[in-house]
Amino acid sequence: AGLEFKGGIFTNLSHDHLDYHKSFQEYRDVKKKFFDELPKSAFAITNSDDKNGAFMLQNTKATKKTYALKTNADYKVQIIENELSGLLLKINNNEVWSTLIGNFNAYNLGAIYAAADLLGLKELENLKYISQLKAVSGRFQYLISAKENITAIVDYAHTPDALQNVLETINAIRTKNEELITVVGCGGDRDATKRPIMGKVASDLSTKVIFTSDNPRTEDPDRIIEEVEAGVEAHNWSKIISITNRKQAIKSACAMANAKDIILIAGKGHETYQEVNGVRSDFDDIKIVQEMLEQFNK
Repeated sequence: AGLEFKGGIFTNLSHDHLDYHKSFQEYRDVKKKFFDELPKSAFAITNSDDKNGAFMLQNTKATKKTYALKTNADYKVQIIENELSGLLLKINNNEVWSTLIGNFNAYNLGAIYAAADLLGLKELENLKYISQLKAVSGRFQYLISAKENITAIVDYAHTPDALQNVLETINAIRTKNEELITVVGCGGDRDATKRPIMGKVASDLSTKVIFTSDNPRTEDPDRIIEEVEAGVEAHNWSKIISITNRKQAIKSACAMANAKDIILIAGKGHETYQEVNGVRSDFDDIKIVQEMLEQFNK
């Protein structure tokens, strides 16, 4: 309230913040309200690959623009190369290399390019700055063990859509000769309806899964894990184990991994603590997996 925006970007609508908004429809409508209130002088950019994109722009007075990977759009993004080292993209017939990884980042870069263009940045400068962007801590942050060439990826993915995006990104990059071992849990005192969905996504898209504790807060971590497990279909039960202690779960994933395997540790990302019953203790996924891989690779 009281702020005037030059523009807004709708990226996507996912299963998130429902502990606050209570329903998916209310969450969607709150996002739409932002676009409804944009002034005529502003721009409204939407991801036209998301079925909610057109809905967001129904009543806006702002100039409407779109970006997409799959459908026609004002700003068309194409993935030419998708590797662990980065993305080679074509945005409106201009090629640009980014060290960011995966389809979800291709979408984000398309949105960034569109907004910068509408704000008046020259095309060559726009492409240059995109090529210089670096990943932030805990977002597809990865390391590769020196001896066994095991890749460990730490990501903040804590919703079904985010977890699916990360796992699909890894599966698109890997050769399928490696195991994909996922360590994941769900936070306590937050939307519980996503827990079985997270269990299904993890078990569908990984070769092995370890369900563990995230930030249980005031909830029983074992109960949370049971709710995650409820989403696992019968044919995937052989893939999963549950280890409540998160450090032990990461250690077990490192012990299970062979040369060139991939470990995904999802949920906490950049967080450097774990919260149990109101008490926060030091806990950094990237430091712990690095320590464990060094221990097993001596």
